[in-house]
Amino acid sequence: MNYYKPKGDRQVCLLCRHYCQLNKNQIGICGVNQNIGDKIECLVYGYPSALAVDPIEKKPLYHFLPNTNAFSLGTVGCNFRCPFCQNWNISQTTNIDKSRYFSPKKIIQLAIENDSKSIAYTYNEPTIFYPYAKDISLEAKKHNIKNVFVTNGYESKEVIDDMAGVIDGANIDLKSFDKAYYKKELGGDLEKILENIKHFVQNGIWVEITTLIIPTKNDSDKELSNIANFIAKELGVYIPWHISAFYPTYKEKELPRTSIETLKRAYEIGKEAGLYYIYMGNVGVENSTKCPKCNTTLIKRAYFGVLENNLIHGKCPKCSYKLEGVF
Repeated sequence: MNYYKPKGDRQVCLLCRHYCQLNKNQIGICGVNQNIGDKIECLVYGYPSALAVDPIEKKPLYHFLPNTNAFSLGTVGCNFRCPFCQNWNISQTTNIDKSRYFSPKKIIQLAIENDSKSIAYTYNEPTIFYPYAKDISLEAKKHNIKNVFVTNGYESKEVIDDMAGVIDGANIDLKSFDKAYYKKELGGDLEKILENIKHFVQNGIWVEITTLIIPTKNDSDKELSNIANFIAKELGVYIPWHISAFYPTYKEKELPRTSIETLKRAYEIGKEAGLYYIYMGNVGVENSTKCPKCNTTLIKRAYFGVLENNLIHGKCPKCSYKLEGVF
């Protein structure tokens, strides 16, 4: 796809739902895509700010190649301004370190050397470096390596369509169900995110949802119920919901940590909505996947590690229920 289109004397960036209309030399909201005259150039292409080998469970993706490595990378910049961002030191800067260039082939070489079954585009918002992520993804396909996005869900419609057959899985943040909070505090549009999440699912990309539960911001029964019911009714009861504990960071240091009682309350709200798979994050509890048909423990986890994987060809060993996900 073309990642831009002309509009008069401007270029419209097609990477995210902001659809920035940029004059020559102007840079978009993300801080890393610039109109250089006849096109928009992704300034971070080839210049990751972070490289690491993580368990796929850390993304978190629990129904996607469990107990495997994900070679993880991010750049600088973001199209949101979340005051609680744990990676604010890279997402909220536009200082690009160009001292070393990592080509897509080099990324794949590193992934292979580190026995990684997937590449995770993460740490900052990957849609803003989609031209780089896509080229890496296409190279990964040649080596039977899968590709996953860890994203705020603010991709453009064009990018989500382009992802079909390229990106295999995504963990998408659904940070709130409050339109005003999304707009004022984060810099996004809730309705567009809800549309996008459904678009991901419709395009055959495996999706898991994460909600970071922040005391006083999004932890009411009503809001948690709205999120859980959206997942159950609009996406499917089989879509995993990761409810994660907040800890004070960046501009939200005055808020308390999320209590285990709040996570348990959210868990029960998710169960009431009919969700099959709910996982509590950032608190070190055991997060087992149980068969929704016969309640057999299918995958037993602790922190980001898998202690047991009892699946047989992706199915329950007792009743043969086929677990939803990528296995």
